[in-house]
Amino acid sequence: MNAAYENLISRRSVRKYKPEQISEAELDAVLRAGTYAPTAMGKQSPLIVAVQDPGDIARLDSLNAQISGRPGHPFYGAPTVVIVFAEAHNPNGVQDASLVMGNMLNAAHALGLGSCWINRARETFELPEGRALLAKWGIEGDWRGVGNCILGYPDGPLPEAAPRREGYVKVIK
Repeated sequence: MNAAYENLISRRSVRKYKPEQISEAELDAVLRAGTYAPTAMGKQSPLIVAVQDPGDIARLDSLNAQISGRPGHPFYGAPTVVIVFAEAHNPNGVQDASLVMGNMLNAAHALGLGSCWINRARETFELPEGRALLAKWGIEGDWRGVGNCILGYPDGPLPEAAPRREGYVKVIK
């Protein structure tokens, strides 16, 4: 089996991270992979924002937990959060941003990093506090949060894959 295919099959969401920050080279490689995701008509419409500032990550984590209505830390202590945004009025924006997220999740695994897609990016950046973070980061325009890609070094082994459910695939000939 080739390495790219094996990477797709063996990737798992990681929900426990070591506190050490990932290297700049690792972050650059993950971000670059995101920029090579397919996008509608090759427009490269998403916006990718990497956050490593501990205070900003703590604020994002807190907002995410507040939105979910559950106590805890939905970013699981990951030292890097990459948020992918779609142009708010782009009919293909969410799909384009989702492909960026997928590329980054798979690239992280290929590099030995842990990653996990964390929801509630849309809700976070609809809040005044989320919009304030965008302003703080110098991001202008009408953007819709699509996903949070948390990154870091896994603290422990990767979880086992759940069995694939019956009827997941149907082939019509």
